[in-house]
Amino acid sequence: MKLVTAAILLSSAAAPAAAPLTFEKDVRPIIKAHCTHCHGEEEKPEGGVDLRLRRFMDKHMEDGSAMLVPGDPGKSGLVQLIKNGEMPKKGKHVPDAELAIIEQWIAQGAKTAKPEPLALAPGSLISEEDREYWAFQPVKRPSVPTDVDPKKVRTPIDAFLLKTMRAQGLDFAPEADRRTLIRRVTLDLTGLLPNPSDVENFVADTSPLAYERLVERLLASKSYGERWARHWLDVVGYADSNGYSEADSERPQAWRYRDYVIRAMNDDKPWDEFIREQIAGDELAAATHTDFQQAVLDPRRTDQLIATAFLRMAPDGTGDTTDDPKLAKNQVIAEELKIVTSSLMGLTVACAQCHDHRYDPIPQVDYYRLRAVFDPAFNWEAWRTPAQRLYSLYTPEERAKAAEIEAQAKLIEADARAMSKKFLDEIFEVEIKKVPEAEQAAFRIARDTPKEKQTPEQQALIKKYPSALATYSLNLYDQKKQDIVDAKMAEAKKLRATKPAEGFVMALTEVKGQVPASKLFNRGDHDQPKQAVTPGELSIIAGPQIEPFKPALLSTGSTGRRLAYAQWLTSGKHPLTARVLVNRFWLNTMGRGIVNTPGDFGRQGELPSHPELLDWLADEFVKSGWKLKSLQRLILLSNAYRQSSVNNASLSSDPENKFYARFKMRRLDAETMRDSILAATGTLVQSSFGPPSGIGRDPEGRVVTGIDKSTITVNKVEAGGANDYRRSIYVQVRRSKPVTVLDTFDAPTMSPNCEMRSQTTVAPQSLLLMNDTFILENARRLADRLQAELPDDRRAQLQKAWQILFSKPAPQAALDRSLSYLEAQTKALTQYHHDIQHAKGDVPNPAQEAMASLCQVLCSSNQFLYVE
Repeated sequence: MKLVTAAILLSSAAAPAAAPLTFEKDVRPIIKAHCTHCHGEEEKPEGGVDLRLRRFMDKHMEDGSAMLVPGDPGKSGLVQLIKNGEMPKKGKHVPDAELAIIEQWIAQGAKTAKPEPLALAPGSLISEEDREYWAFQPVKRPSVPTDVDPKKVRTPIDAFLLKTMRAQGLDFAPEADRRTLIRRVTLDLTGLLPNPSDVENFVADTSPLAYERLVERLLASKSYGERWARHWLDVVGYADSNGYSEADSERPQAWRYRDYVIRAMNDDKPWDEFIREQIAGDELAAATHTDFQQAVLDPRRTDQLIATAFLRMAPDGTGDTTDDPKLAKNQVIAEELKIVTSSLMGLTVACAQCHDHRYDPIPQVDYYRLRAVFDPAFNWEAWRTPAQRLYSLYTPEERAKAAEIEAQAKLIEADARAMSKKFLDEIFEVEIKKVPEAEQAAFRIARDTPKEKQTPEQQALIKKYPSALATYSLNLYDQKKQDIVDAKMAEAKKLRATKPAEGFVMALTEVKGQVPASKLFNRGDHDQPKQAVTPGELSIIAGPQIEPFKPALLSTGSTGRRLAYAQWLTSGKHPLTARVLVNRFWLNTMGRGIVNTPGDFGRQGELPSHPELLDWLADEFVKSGWKLKSLQRLILLSNAYRQSSVNNASLSSDPENKFYARFKMRRLDAETMRDSILAATGTLVQSSFGPPSGIGRDPEGRVVTGIDKSTITVNKVEAGGANDYRRSIYVQVRRSKPVTVLDTFDAPTMSPNCEMRSQTTVAPQSLLLMNDTFILENARRLADRLQAELPDDRRAQLQKAWQILFSKPAPQAALDRSLSYLEAQTKALTQYHHDIQHAKGDVPNPAQEAMASLCQVLCSSNQFLYVE
């Protein structure tokens, strides 16, 4: 520590021209992160020490020593307290590098950049430096750079990137070849491999607009929505189960929201409308908890209601058994706020739930003001469980029909019960004769007396002659008569099956007339409410447009808070919404975000690598009607996207590809890998929408698609037919049971959401590719497909495999090696089968097994697993 300090001081002495440090820019962020929670932000600062302003540090400490001695860090009590570990008393110690900054600042005279305020109210301080932070500035459209080579500019994006590259001595890589390009853009837009015939047609198309036509065709594909919905479902934390508790109960209606998102992507629904529907769809549809029937009769309003499941995606164990129901309710709200703010604002607002944010200018009171926007819909003190937030899709006609059928079914059941009683009474008349005659009269009376009114003597008499009772279990006396009753009951069941199917919507609504008082919770504890708060935006963002926050009470009785807030978010004036969205779109296309911490645009996140490009994209997005496909055309048609992934100069000087001087090679995500393997074998089922395909844990402990037949002691999964081979977006998402093949390749577990997927390279992935039945079975299917399409022509089969998996012909050397492998493997397998005894009727096929083995190798290769 002393060496670090000494080095900095010596360096400062040797270089007097070094930029001076200031309290506001350099020191306050450190003090705020570690000290002001106790020393300034509380009503009574600990020890009477307030560190929010520089001038407050001129005071002496309790022992009489000076808190700050400008020019002499060694005599400054602040430095000694930090060094001795006395401040902060809790949490992480101030890192050596940050302490060195404080010491250097003191050595330079402990200066401020500007005069400080004469008075300061208790609580968090939002400084001018905070307000000047880039993410809180209005979006301003910059001019497109013109001092770049116009031959290298296909869209304005290229001009912005070239300008930055030039300062780094970089340039775009050459354009990728056509086979690489069609494989790349098809996987990026649809999540599936291109069809070999489409590849050949594209390669042969000499039109200068061939690539543009390809992009348009892919954007119009239904697979596009299934691919790009997945990105948004990550951000919102989509799951088909409630999570939170060990029960992890199912959410049987969540799939309607998933389908809503897919349709929105395919329809290119404007994102301002998309966001408003998700935050306040119920208010747009004029629906409340008790008055929603009209909304579900109108498809558009039904969609708006379905969209509010965005606010129901957080883990919610309140319908299951929990140790602390109050905590569980408030945790749902906290997790949902985290999803809203990380997805639409790119801020870690959740860090202000218990205290003022340590790094960003978000006071705790702002957290609860923002929560107050959503409180009428959640209302933790008048809570509604997940089951109580389901809304029937029955029309009045369907409801009447269902009631009519139910009434008929009950009449049939009443007839069946009467029939059973008649049979039992007849049996009783036979059985009573087995009771001694002196006790028969008393037994009859006891039998006719309701159980709860029987005397001890009557109970004893019945216990003495139990077989004579004959009031239940008709089958014990006469199975044929029981069968007659069962047949009658089956009529009722069959009749009920003719009811119109009743669907439900999982939605968020308000209860008319219920407007809870929102309060700040001391240290985030719901049992310690403090002052009341009014709904509002974060102070750092609030401006003339929304201050004070004025939602209009709607005619339906809903407060209108969420609708007013959604309108502000999508007004085009909010400094974060459009920036955050376009940054995610860029990330999911280019492999790296302009801000590579998409859920954190605050001080702990990364700064934008190309701030002007980010603002240009945000402004263009809004001015183009918030249309995603328009923005994607700009990105996909750019030189930046179309360049090769090979650029040695960029790779050595910019290994993280911050300057985009090459296409970022990346591995297929989990769902794309699974779907592409199924498509390669010809088994992928591309039916869209509807309830999810089931999953279960097999005897080996893997979670696979199928019908779960497990018991407490035995894991078992039965084949689910075509449902087992649907696209991964339609496979059930259970928080406690992630599908093994997807989980191994980094599919996220939603707790509560996924701001950006990680991409690991770990041993379990290789083990899965070598041993998992999903890979082994699909390798056999691919071999069978090749044999069916090109019988017994190994060379042609290999060429076909290359075209299917890699979108290119097989090089001669690879063909020769593969043929040699097949010959050797066939010989080895022939010997293996000769040496073992097979079950009767089991006829081995060594040549086909060898091809399956090679197909497994190809599906496990980097050439298949990576997008170039």
